Amino acid sequence: MQATDRRRSGVDATAILPPGLRRAVIAVLVLLVLAPCAYILVASLMPDIEVASGAVVPSSVTLENWVAIWTTVPLAQGLGVSLLVCGVVAVLSALLAVATAYVLVRFTFVGRITFLRALVGLQSVPGTLLLLPLFVVYASAPTYLGITVVGTTWGLMITYLTFALPFATWVMVTYLRGMPVELEEAGLLDGLSRIGVLRRIVLPLSAPGLIVAAIFSFLLGWNDVLFASVLTQPRTRTAAVVLQAFGASQEGGALPLYGQVMSSAVVCAAPVVVLYLIFQRYLVGGLTGGLK
Repeated sequence: MQATDRRRSGVDATAILPPGLRRAVIAVLVLLVLAPCAYILVASLMPDIEVASGAVVPSSVTLENWVAIWTTVPLAQGLGVSLLVCGVVAVLSALLAVATAYVLVRFTFVGRITFLRALVGLQSVPGTLLLLPLFVVYASAPTYLGITVVGTTWGLMITYLTFALPFATWVMVTYLRGMPVELEEAGLLDGLSRIGVLRRIVLPLSAPGLIVAAIFSFLLGWNDVLFASVLTQPRTRTAAVVLQAFGASQEGGALPLYGQVMSSAVVCAAPVVVLYLIFQRYLVGGLTGGLK
């Protein structure tokens, strides 16, 4: 009776906090997230001496930092490497994930459940634990295989794909479980092969899930500093490594270029923000589609 009365009065019966307190908590959380972002943007428009002195409100607005960063640090090169590596990883992980997930969801075979559990278990392995063994394997490649892996972009792609594929596969498994199998059976009755069903029916219908898997795979590589700092050389450094090295070089300087560091941070964050704004509705549909 109480729940019915609450629904009639317009009160959410599942809400943990009262409406006023809930709005206050949300406002505080939004402020905690947006305040640092706002300061980074404002500091990028301030002279270096003001940022170094701890000023919050600029006395003058300048675009010198935005112009200088392209010559002070190899930011353009880092952005190009990051876009190439992360873009390839995103596309490959999404395509491989949907094919793997289709087999795991639609077929029954020995070891299927174990494989699914392993996908979840692999997410709990810390990257720092795998860094040294991975570097030793890559460094040994010239001796045993006659190829150089450390310092190459494709070596970094393989590394990111190794970590992105389990998560992307699990996302697609969750999504494909909610897809009606009758659509695939109709395609088989029309003469399509399993590959044809995957290409003409599953892929178009699983577009939101594919976008979620691709974006998370993209972000995994874009935000990585640990593996990129060890497995790259100056020519193949990603934007995150370039930004980290630039920020570290400012410690102890006579006049730290904090304004340029802030500008570089905004530039490095811009592709991710644009990506999210473009695919926002697909992200919501992909994250909730497999839970219906």
